[in-house]
Amino acid sequence: MGPGTGSGPILVLNSLDANVSVIDPTTFTEIRRLPTGKEPHHLYLTPDEKSIVVANALSDSLTFIDPATGLVQRTVTDIIDPYHLRFSPDMKWFVTAANRLNHIDLYRWQPANAAQPLALVKRVPASRTPSHLSIDSRSTVIYSSMQDSDELMAIDIATQTPRWKIGIGKMPADVFLTADDRTLLVALTGDEFVECYDVSGAQPKLVKRIKTAAGAHAFRARGDRRHLFVSNRVANTISLIDTHTLTVVEHYPAPGGPDCMEMLNDGRTLLVTSRWARKLTFIDITRREVVRQVPVGKSPHGVWTLAHAGRI
Repeated sequence: MGPGTGSGPILVLNSLDANVSVIDPTTFTEIRRLPTGKEPHHLYLTPDEKSIVVANALSDSLTFIDPATGLVQRTVTDIIDPYHLRFSPDMKWFVTAANRLNHIDLYRWQPANAAQPLALVKRVPASRTPSHLSIDSRSTVIYSSMQDSDELMAIDIATQTPRWKIGIGKMPADVFLTADDRTLLVALTGDEFVECYDVSGAQPKLVKRIKTAAGAHAFRARGDRRHLFVSNRVANTISLIDTHTLTVVEHYPAPGGPDCMEMLNDGRTLLVTSRWARKLTFIDITRREVVRQVPVGKSPHGVWTLAHAGRI
């Protein structure tokens, strides 16, 4: 299935309510809420688009949801402190960042094992508060930001060992790797910049600091292999970055503490969770304005749907 060719509800993760809002994409109303484990923070659509996985940090569990029906598929236990999560593009590896416990876990994905599809292979010690993860297109390296020690680390998947670790700007959050696997962008929530690193060599090189706005936090590709949205949580705006020139080319209003985003396959509608307003906000990027807000739960965090634009 190609990007955005499917259909289904919009799923919004409500971190402080420990549930997921299932939203009808035609009536823009909440159909139901699915209970998850305690303190879920992020959710992720698997590369094969068969499941949306919710990471329940305080319950040490994962909730798998069918993205087409919005119903729970299964719960996987004994996953320690999953805060952020990623599958490798080849779906051989599943990776979690343990935000409270300061480690990154690499699991082997065993889809045929219904009882326990994830086998822990390596627990890699990390600095203070590993936050967000990104994996290259070849499924060879993991990048992770360290929120409270202001660091960035790369882990070799084949050996499950760190390649390098460097100090970076204030309170790094989301990380995004460009389509050519060459440039890694890091959002600095404690500042107003996105830092850009050339990661094509043995050691990373800082190539530019892009000024966006206060509280640069999360990324979402526009889907054209060139442009990237970044939510500025403190400034209540979203910036659009040209990843070829590493410059900001547009700004959009985004009230209520914008956090995670999803770009729809209509090419113009950007969804963003308004963290402090308990709403899902719809932004028309052609008109550069908010066109709709849908009430959801407390502290809405991630948002995903099958009707999405490309991820790069």
